[in-house]
Amino acid sequence: MHGRVKVKSTAQQEEEKRKEREKKLKIYVAARDACFSKRKEGIWDEGALQITQQLLSSNPDFGTLWNYRREILMHLETVKDEDEVQKIYEAELSFLESCLKVNPKSYGSWHHRDWVSTRLPRPDWARELSLCDRCLSLDDRNFHCWDYRRMVVKMSGVPVDQELAFTDRLIGSNFSNYSSWHYRSTLLPLLHPESPELPSPPRSSLPPSPQTHSHRVCEEQLLKEYELVQNAFFTDPNDQSAWFYYRWLLGRAEREEMISCVFVSREEERVSVAFSRPVNAQSVGLLLVLDGLPQRVEWRSVHPRFKHSPVWICDLPPGTVSDITNEHNLTVHWMEKHTHRDCALYTGRTESWCRDSATDQELFRSELSVEKTSVLQSELQSCNQLQELEPLNKWCLLTIVLLMRALDPLGYEKETLAHFQTLKEVDSTRSAYYSDLCSKFMIENTILKMEYAEVRVFSISDKNLTTLCHLDQLLLVTHINLSSNQLQRLPPQFAALQCLEVLEADNNSIENLEGVYHLPKLEEVLLKNNKISSLADLQPLASCLKLKRLDLRGNPVTRVANVESELAELLPSVSDLLL
Repeated sequence: MHGRVKVKSTAQQEEEKRKEREKKLKIYVAARDACFSKRKEGIWDEGALQITQQLLSSNPDFGTLWNYRREILMHLETVKDEDEVQKIYEAELSFLESCLKVNPKSYGSWHHRDWVSTRLPRPDWARELSLCDRCLSLDDRNFHCWDYRRMVVKMSGVPVDQELAFTDRLIGSNFSNYSSWHYRSTLLPLLHPESPELPSPPRSSLPPSPQTHSHRVCEEQLLKEYELVQNAFFTDPNDQSAWFYYRWLLGRAEREEMISCVFVSREEERVSVAFSRPVNAQSVGLLLVLDGLPQRVEWRSVHPRFKHSPVWICDLPPGTVSDITNEHNLTVHWMEKHTHRDCALYTGRTESWCRDSATDQELFRSELSVEKTSVLQSELQSCNQLQELEPLNKWCLLTIVLLMRALDPLGYEKETLAHFQTLKEVDSTRSAYYSDLCSKFMIENTILKMEYAEVRVFSISDKNLTTLCHLDQLLLVTHINLSSNQLQRLPPQFAALQCLEVLEADNNSIENLEGVYHLPKLEEVLLKNNKISSLADLQPLASCLKLKRLDLRGNPVTRVANVESELAELLPSVSDLLL
């Protein structure tokens, strides 16, 4: 009709768009193929540079093209003078800015900018720092930009206090800026380092590592940081960024790497060594010296699945220590750490050990510092005040639990369990995590109680345990009771219990016995009312050669035909089989 604009149908518009896309794709593919041909022919001229620029302008994440572009630029460096190279690289930086406008989180663009900046004859670091400021003002969580900024700061020698002030500004404008909190944690130890402590007497003639406590912050600055972060989580208690930073502030240096226990048995003629962290004995270098003579022994982890294990064992040559009338002195040298541990096997004793206790080392308080109890007590009071205002805030509740454990894990046990119950109710999607963490803390408390009582019996029945941990701390335990919990497996780490004689694990949901592997002293296993359903599940018990008593009543496997005869064949040493 006259005077009316003809509107194209949707089908017509889609067809035109399709044709336009095909046209662009053909142009793009042709340019790409031309680019690949030039690279194959070894052409590194400015024409090739222009083609890659056209392609990368529309798709800045084409890694192969960035590689080709770097080859071209490196070639031009060899045929141009310094001023010309400067202009080429400055133009490259301008081109990269346009790419970042297309995709501010382009891996290829940021990696290439890093490469260009370090090759620029006369870099303008102030300009690069300004670019980072602009990018972070648009997206303060752009981790590519944060990485690039750290490089710029390092190359240009920006003072640490200036960078710390930068994080102040970003955090002040947005408490939820996790990247700024994290960056702050890397700067504070440089600007306000903790005074070095007097080292404990070394176990060898070499000095202690200079890295000890290097990531900690002095107390004066810590108090200021506590105030800053409290302002953040009192303002927005549900924002996790400040809580994570708070956890870091409360932390302390990691536990010293060392040999924590050496155990020697005359009967098995075996030496077991426990470390403060999992190690590979084949690579770190262990040397066993017996009565002043180095021994040729083969170290193996307690379970074949472990290349790195906190416990390693070796068999001594036959007859070496078996005579109970002889006294022996053993030393295990950890060559990598220049440290060692001595152990004396006295006349008349069938076994001996030398160890550091979890109690003495405050091992289970390592997640939070216990060096300044008054400060932690003050922080606990502040968190309790917030919890009164926000009784269902999970971050506050979890931090209170950690503070209580740092101050007095046994004294606050009742309150800790109550808080875990609340956490599971208010944050039900993470209920399993809280159950596992609560299990970890209960095991730690039980280890402390066991050590205070100076016994080798570990009993933690009817505590709703969902997982097992710290099993390397139980190397000397002879009797363990895990009955009436919610355990589903005995993990490979269970093999660290090299002195175990009796295992009680009735009334769980155990399906897997993988960790009950080659326990040399194990004689009695009680597994009533679990979920062991096949003989294959019991296979690890076959490696326990001293096993005499096995109780499997209430397990599905007891309903399998001929199970008794097959078990007798699998476990010939068992004389008391209860089905």
